[in-house]
Amino acid sequence: MSLNRLVNKFEYTLFRHRALVIVAFLLATLFLLFKATSIKLDAAFTKNIPLKHEYMQTYLRHAQDFGGANNILISLCDESGNIFNAGFFNTLRQTHDELVYTSGVDRVQVKSLFSPSTRFVEVVEDGFAGGPVIPADFVADAAGLAKVKENTEKAGVVGRMVADDYSCAMISAQLLEVDPDTGEKLDTINFASVLEQNIRSKYQSDSTSVHIIGFAKMVGDVADGAKGVLVFFAIAIAITSIMVLFFCRSVMLTILPIACSLIAVVWQMGLLSALGFGIDPMSILVPFLVFAIGVSHGVQMINSTGKRVAAGMNAKTAAQASFRKLLVPGGVALLSDTVGFLTLLIIEIGVIRELAITASLGVAVIILTNLILLPVLMSFVKFSNRYKERAAAPTPKTDKIWFALSAFATRKYAAVILLITAALFVFGYLQSQQVKIGDLHAGAPALHEDSRYNQDTFLITDRYAISVDYLNVMVETIPSACTEHDIMAKIDTFQWLMENVEGVQSAVSLPSVSKTINAAFNEGNVKWRSLPRNTQSLVQASARVETSTGLLNADCSVMPVILFLQDHKAETIERVVSAAKKYGAELGDEQTRFMLASGPAGVMAATNEAVSEAQQPMMWYVYGAVILLCLLSFRSLRATISVILPLYVVSVLATALMTKLQIGLTVSTLPVIALGVGIGVDYGIYILSNMTQMLRDGMPVRQAYFEALKERGSAVLFTGITLAIGVSTWVFSALKFQVDMGILLTFMFIVNMLGAILVLPALAAFLWRDKTK
Repeated sequence: MSLNRLVNKFEYTLFRHRALVIVAFLLATLFLLFKATSIKLDAAFTKNIPLKHEYMQTYLRHAQDFGGANNILISLCDESGNIFNAGFFNTLRQTHDELVYTSGVDRVQVKSLFSPSTRFVEVVEDGFAGGPVIPADFVADAAGLAKVKENTEKAGVVGRMVADDYSCAMISAQLLEVDPDTGEKLDTINFASVLEQNIRSKYQSDSTSVHIIGFAKMVGDVADGAKGVLVFFAIAIAITSIMVLFFCRSVMLTILPIACSLIAVVWQMGLLSALGFGIDPMSILVPFLVFAIGVSHGVQMINSTGKRVAAGMNAKTAAQASFRKLLVPGGVALLSDTVGFLTLLIIEIGVIRELAITASLGVAVIILTNLILLPVLMSFVKFSNRYKERAAAPTPKTDKIWFALSAFATRKYAAVILLITAALFVFGYLQSQQVKIGDLHAGAPALHEDSRYNQDTFLITDRYAISVDYLNVMVETIPSACTEHDIMAKIDTFQWLMENVEGVQSAVSLPSVSKTINAAFNEGNVKWRSLPRNTQSLVQASARVETSTGLLNADCSVMPVILFLQDHKAETIERVVSAAKKYGAELGDEQTRFMLASGPAGVMAATNEAVSEAQQPMMWYVYGAVILLCLLSFRSLRATISVILPLYVVSVLATALMTKLQIGLTVSTLPVIALGVGIGVDYGIYILSNMTQMLRDGMPVRQAYFEALKERGSAVLFTGITLAIGVSTWVFSALKFQVDMGILLTFMFIVNMLGAILVLPALAAFLWRDKTK
């Protein structure tokens, strides 16, 4: 059975049972609306990392011994600039205890001055003495505080647990993946809310400020900002509704495509909930894109039906004709979008895979809501005589514009357009090669620089010698390796080399601590701050370092070198990782392997590499899927080239724009290009689907393009401009990544539209030869 016969049969069955179709859609919508009400924001740490990456395999292998990378840093700062007062220490103790008993925190991994594992060791006349920095009988009077200050300096925690200028003190904690109270995975967003309520609100005062950073807190702040997305969604709906009303000048024809697009969003949310998915804060913008794509296809449908009503058809016949005309091109466009989004599944990062599922589900249901439900609903519309007269009225001014634009389908003007396009492509390609993989700015890139989270990050980075951006190089070796001088010396050499790499703020390892202890055994003489060659002395120097320090495991077969970085910018991480690989390869052997990586910066390094590796395959898969569907639809290589080339040029220019705006290619921005391809392909498919049959019938290219513009041009221009205006409002968002996406999508909506209007006919002018000549 041919495709046309299949479409005709489907159309006959569909419109014969219109009432049944509407009832089925109504019931499905009510059910999925109920399901959608239970959907939750869902953000888990492991969803944001490529678990199969070699770095993450190292991370998971040693997470039980050394903790994970999902940590929280809480810095309490005394407004007087000196923490050694009774009020501050009372607040610090209460905050420490509060965090220990917060659900989801690994209690063993909570570290502060009040931790029993925070100890000092000193050389005394009879040998060594030591104990907890804050003794059990601590009293916050002048003598007690002076003693704690002395112990703090002896313990070597200044710069880590205490600010360099003694103005702040740090509490750090590792988070569990599974909440022990509920037995379910930790609700990161709720945990961030608990930190605000039970830590910041409770203990911040005029004398003490509280600063909190870490993945969970960042996600919580993003989730808070994401609530504002609903406001922008409402603004976009309002703007789109006004523009649709202006376009079709009919309240009913405005309501129908908007309603069907909103139904698509409801179905998307309901299906996600039914399948057991939540929605990640980074994917919160996808429902708007589904709405935008739905409106784009809906406007094509109402435009086509309106023109047929104006030509004398009744509503039902016009809707049926529009359904037959648009089902295949609309279906191909939406299938291209769906398959394009599904290609994101090749990226083995949970949050991107969920975005792929979220977007592809949403676009797939548009086939049902806007290509099937919408024409059925339109078949019931009672078009007024006034509407018919207005729609049937000649439009000489508009036709004049379309005829002028059709000149781009002649070789004279097409050559100019293609030369300009080629120049833009070369410029864009050169710029796009400079795009950076990873974050390009300090702090959380999803948030504005002046956000509380980023201000907290800058304060902690400024006042401490450490930051949340640390990378662990795990040295895997033989059991009891800490008694082997050669192995310890290699680790020490590696640390020294890494400390001299630009971007490394400080470093610590078992050998560096053992050298300090060895000097202490020798009256504190700095000349003895070295690794003893004698096994007994080396044992003596390293035995006092406990596993709780995170510098060795139980049998001393794994010893991490902890590198504290200045920031997590892409260039910093790339430089440090490159140096670690180089020095690790030079110093390592069969017994001693320098394995990357653990820690938050290690996770970022793995993520950046995964994004880099996935970038090109993703684009190949996206374009491969679109090319295949265009070939199947048009059954013409020339038509496929005419659609794909403008689309590819826009993708390259969008990447160049990212370079210009200093937007790095990250987990949150990588899918934007694929999303842009999916949305942009619609314009070209609709225009070319109208041209191909006329071209096959021998109509000159310019005339075929002119007829296509009269049929589809208004809808293409309208949707491109309307959707661009809608997303351009995102520049006022509290989320930096939404601002970036708004700029990129505005650019892609407009330029893809221009590509379909200008570049596509220019290509057609050279790919099709007029048979009349």
